[in-house]
Amino acid sequence: MFDIGFSELLVVFVVGLLILGPERLPHAAKTAGLWVRKIRRSINSVQREINAQLDQEELQQKITETNQRILKEGQSVQEKLNQKTVQPDNQMTTQTNTAEPSATEQMIADDDQQAKPLSQSTPSADR
Repeated sequence: MFDIGFSELLVVFVVGLLILGPERLPHAAKTAGLWVRKIRRSINSVQREINAQLDQEELQQKITETNQRILKEGQSVQEKLNQKTVQPDNQMTTQTNTAEPSATEQMIADDDQQAKPLSQSTPSADR
């Protein structure tokens, strides 16, 4: 992080010894060490948060791109199905835009009609 060599540390130690004296120097070194640890922890915490945010944004972008691709593919398949349909006499014809539900929508509607609510299908215990 800082490009501090042994000679620079020795100069800082000697100046600290001259200014603070031998009695207060250990306490000052301990306090300085605590501050350095707190600063490093704070920096590491910020780096982790930034990396997590970048990862989240990257994942969100990939999800958006995938959703757009799937929607385009779905629309192209739907357009192809709307353009050509097979009639019962096996002739290919173009279909006009009708209000009939799709096969998936019809299956969902059939399932909804067949399903009974849970309260109606199980006998009540208090009767």
